[in-house]
Amino acid sequence: MHSSHSSPPPVHHSPAVSVAPASPGASVSSRPRPGLLRHAVPVLSVVTVLLMAVAVLVVAAPRASAAELSPVPAFGTNPGALSMYEYVPDDLPQGAPLVVLLHGCTQDAATYHRNSGWAAQAEESGLALVYAEQRTANNANRCFNWFEPADVARGSGEVRSVASMVEHAVARHGLDAGRVFVSGLSAGGAMTAELLAAYPDLFAGGSIVAGVPVGCASGTLDAFTCMNPGRTLTPQEWGDRVRAKLPDGADPPRVAVWHGTADHTVVPANGRAGVAQWVNVWGLPSSPDGAEGLPGSTTAEYYGGGGSADAAVASFSVAGMGHGTPVDPASGCGTAGAHFLDTVCSTGYTARFWGVGGISGGEPTETPTEEPTEGPSGACVTASNYDHVAQGRAEHRQGRAYALGSGDPLGLWNTAVRTSLTESSPDHWDLTPGGC
Repeated sequence: MHSSHSSPPPVHHSPAVSVAPASPGASVSSRPRPGLLRHAVPVLSVVTVLLMAVAVLVVAAPRASAAELSPVPAFGTNPGALSMYEYVPDDLPQGAPLVVLLHGCTQDAATYHRNSGWAAQAEESGLALVYAEQRTANNANRCFNWFEPADVARGSGEVRSVASMVEHAVARHGLDAGRVFVSGLSAGGAMTAELLAAYPDLFAGGSIVAGVPVGCASGTLDAFTCMNPGRTLTPQEWGDRVRAKLPDGADPPRVAVWHGTADHTVVPANGRAGVAQWVNVWGLPSSPDGAEGLPGSTTAEYYGGGGSADAAVASFSVAGMGHGTPVDPASGCGTAGAHFLDTVCSTGYTARFWGVGGISGGEPTETPTEEPTEGPSGACVTASNYDHVAQGRAEHRQGRAYALGSGDPLGLWNTAVRTSLTESSPDHWDLTPGGC
């Protein structure tokens, strides 16, 4: 999730979308920025790729219309130098909701559109989709720079670029400015959290998938700590980090947090901290008001309301799942693959929580289940790079070792360099920071 640089009832928002302009000093449309994480230095590159590495799959889900994912070359002020793509179903009515989506490291807009299940959800529920895409000029591994203060402050950097995309899409397609939502995976999930804190007047709700809490990091080294083993703060301290960013008088958005219990890349403690953070921001009791078991060994807990329809904060914990976006291909919800994990239709349940769509992937079960059904193995192995290659977890090229599947660089191919790898899906291994 990092880079190579260096709710009570739903909140109703005003139809007008108004965002403070970026300060002159924040305009860096072709900005080469200094710092360790901006360049593909082998060791840091490894860690950043694993933050949210995802392989590009080539299987496309069937579409109910002729709509296509299309680039939007110009969309307004763009101090974060991001790219915008949109998907607008045929004959989408005026006043439709908008969902903004942020990919993980090494992904792009097309990958997330193809595999996450949001394309089908858009067709079924009448949603417009906007994808923010990171550029390698900003981050060699295409990670959103959620740990850089200049990229997460209201009115500047990458968050301002995303705000511009929202303004452009709402105006161009006549969308409902009071029903704009944002979701992202890993680095995209971390940036989603930052967007919710910086622009609660723009987003009615969000979904943080395998991300970290708001304000967890303020630099590269902090980012590593946040991901694994995680940072320990009280709910009040976490809540203060959001309150420090909320505009005066703004109501907090409704927030869903998704995390797998076997995530070794961005450890599950981050999901729990994210839930505690937003529960505290809402001023709610720390115990949930309701819970239900969902398919794929998923436990849903609701705060500020007894169920999905009226809760302010929702926690979705997927037992046995590793690092990725939960999908359910059997129900037509997404495509399974590296970091798109066959467990439950997170897209459908997120749309239900926001009140903008239905559910794919089955109905709730009577009680939460504990054992994974079709989840990834989650096996973590620490060994020399030589042994990783010999045992099929990595490959070597020109004297260096690379994790099989993710391509994470591991360093020299020899018996002296030891690394830890986690199998997030069959024959797909990710570098694991901090070891097993």
